[in-house]
Amino acid sequence: MATVFLNGNYLPADEAKVSVNDRGFLLADGVYEVTPAYRGRLFRLERHLARLRRGLAALRIERAVDDLPAMHERLLAENGLADAEMAIVYLQITRGVAPRTHQFPAGPVEPTVYAFAKAFQRPDDERWGRGFSARTVPDQRWGRVDIKSIALLPNVLAQQAAVEAGADVALLVRDGIAIEGAHANVFGVFDGVVCTHPASHQILHGISREYVLELAREAGIGVEERPIPLDEMRRADEIFFTGTTTEVYPIVRLDEAPVGKGVVGPVARRLREAFIAGTLA
Repeated sequence: MATVFLNGNYLPADEAKVSVNDRGFLLADGVYEVTPAYRGRLFRLERHLARLRRGLAALRIERAVDDLPAMHERLLAENGLADAEMAIVYLQITRGVAPRTHQFPAGPVEPTVYAFAKAFQRPDDERWGRGFSARTVPDQRWGRVDIKSIALLPNVLAQQAAVEAGADVALLVRDGIAIEGAHANVFGVFDGVVCTHPASHQILHGISREYVLELAREAGIGVEERPIPLDEMRRADEIFFTGTTTEVYPIVRLDEAPVGKGVVGPVARRLREAFIAGTLA
C-alpha cells in the first residue's frame, strides 16, 4: 500500500481521510503541483514551489511551503522511489474544512495538504518516434488558467472528447487561437523557429515549457512567444506538447491532417534529447 502525506502525517493511502466539508471537495477551492523526480532527484522543485506560492497567493490561501521539499524527499523514500528512474510527487492544497459558502470563511481555517508519489515512464523510443495525434477542442476553461487550480472539469471534458475522436491529446482553441493542450503546453515550429503562446492568464505557465524555451535558446534555435492562429498551426512544420509527464511530446497528426511531413521532426527530436540529458545532469 502506498504511503501518502496528509496534514503533517505519513500514512497508508487507504487510511487517509478528508472531510466531506473540505472546500476542495465542495468547491474545487485549491491548487496543485506535480513535480518529477529522475533517479531520486526532484527536477526544478523550486520552480514548481514558486508557482504553487503564486497560486496560493492568488486564492489567498495562507500556507507556508518552506517545509515541502523535505516532504517530497520523504514521500519518494517511503514509497521505494528514492532511486527510481522516473517518478512524480503530486501535491494538493485546499482552503480546508469550512461551511460551504461562496465567499471565504469568516475566521481562520487550516488548509488541507495532501501529497502522494508514484513511478511513471516516458514512451519508449520506438513509440515516441511514431509520434502522436491531437484533436482540436474549444477552450471552455475559466479566465485564470495561469492558476494551477484543481477545478479541471473542462480539461477532462476536452481530453475525453479527443480520446473519443481517436486522438491522443486535445488541443484547446479559443477565438481562433491554438492556446495549449488539455494538460500540456503546445509549440509550433515554423521555418526552424519554435513558437508558443505567451505566458499570459490564458495558459498555465508550464515548468517544462519554460525549460524547453531555455534549451531552444541554448541550442541556437529561434524562439517566439506569440499567439498562434489555428490556421497557422495547421501549416506548422512540427507541433509538440510539453509537460511534466509528457516532456517533449511530438504531434504528427492534427485532426485528420498530417503535421508537416507526417513524421516526428528534427526540432522535437533535438529538444527531447536535450531535455532528457538535462534530467540526468
